[in-house]
Amino acid sequence: MTPDEILARLEAPLSLRRRLGYLAVLLAGLGGALLTGTLWATEPALPGRTAAAFGLLTTVGLGWAGYGGWALTRRAPLYARDRVIAAWIALAAWLAGGAGVAALAATRGSFPAGMAVVVAVLGAAAAVNLVVAHRRRAALRRLRG
Repeated sequence: MTPDEILARLEAPLSLRRRLGYLAVLLAGLGGALLTGTLWATEPALPGRTAAAFGLLTTVGLGWAGYGGWALTRRAPLYARDRVIAAWIALAAWLAGGAGVAALAATRGSFPAGMAVVVAVLGAAAAVNLVVAHRRRAALRRLRG
């Protein structure tokens, strides 16, 4: 692929495949937020931790729905900005979820090793994804000039 072909692809609008992917993200986030939000709203006797988890899941779902909607409305090339934003959403969701798991472990006085491994792996994946997204964006911006 020549540099001119790469630059032409960088300037192109989102493909149908990418648009359908963002539509799926929007619908999945909205569906998840509606499901957890409805459960949260219709069950008044939920324990505090469960209500907090539903609130977190609703917020994360709305975040992904907002991201999908934002990406669908962009007419200009994104230069991997969408990947950086998605990586930040994932890292923020992990931080909030990890804090919730840590708070739950603190109230129970124990932290199962399996749960610690899961939280650590998810956190590492979110951090690596953020680094890769930033590098990809920087590479595309260098190509653009």
